[in-house]
Amino acid sequence: MRCFMPGVAFVPALLVTWSSASFIIPYVVAVLAGHIDPFVPYISDTGTKPPESGIFGFMINISSVLGVATMYIRYLIVEKQNGSSHFISSSFNILSLCIGLMGCAGMAIVATFQELSVPSVHDIGALVAFASGVVYITLQSIISYKSCPQWNTYLACHIRMAISVISCIAVIPMIVFASQISMTKIHWIANEKDYVYHFVSAVCEWIVAFGFIFFFFTFIRDFQTFGYSSSS
Repeated sequence: MRCFMPGVAFVPALLVTWSSASFIIPYVVAVLAGHIDPFVPYISDTGTKPPESGIFGFMINISSVLGVATMYIRYLIVEKQNGSSHFISSSFNILSLCIGLMGCAGMAIVATFQELSVPSVHDIGALVAFASGVVYITLQSIISYKSCPQWNTYLACHIRMAISVISCIAVIPMIVFASQISMTKIHWIANEKDYVYHFVSAVCEWIVAFGFIFFFFTFIRDFQTFGYSSSS
């Protein structure tokens, strides 16, 4: 991938590809094994039983590492651009990086502590991952607008902000409705207690998760102009 992608664009490209596979592959395996219902499960439901639990944990942990790499390179890119343009304070850039790294730590917790094994720790990790994630992409959208039009196109800024707004809107019912569910289970029946809460929160969870993926996809063009020697 490095050979046909200039700069370090392969890093967010790999993050997007790997993370998408991290959600899809365990889901397919879990459905084929009959371990989950195919209609809108929680993402974590796809990694509760072997063999998909091993796949889920491994792939999500790799995604968290790729997330750290992408966010750190993004931090370096903004610092380099800011050095010549001075469009935002360096502390704002550092704050965005720190919040993003918190989200990656939350992903690692989700991957390590499975939903049915240690639910309280798993839920804390998921909360940190999603909440930090939406804050990170919102801050990055603000940075993008601040650096426009010299370092970003208005179209890219609008797309990033649209994804951020949708993710922010979706994460609220995701958390609120999930907190109303009185039981931890995988198989749901449409007319049983708390099913509506489960359905709404699960739909919102998938929206936010793929919102992150689409957001990082927009980084690829920015990373094309940043080489290994650019950080020096």
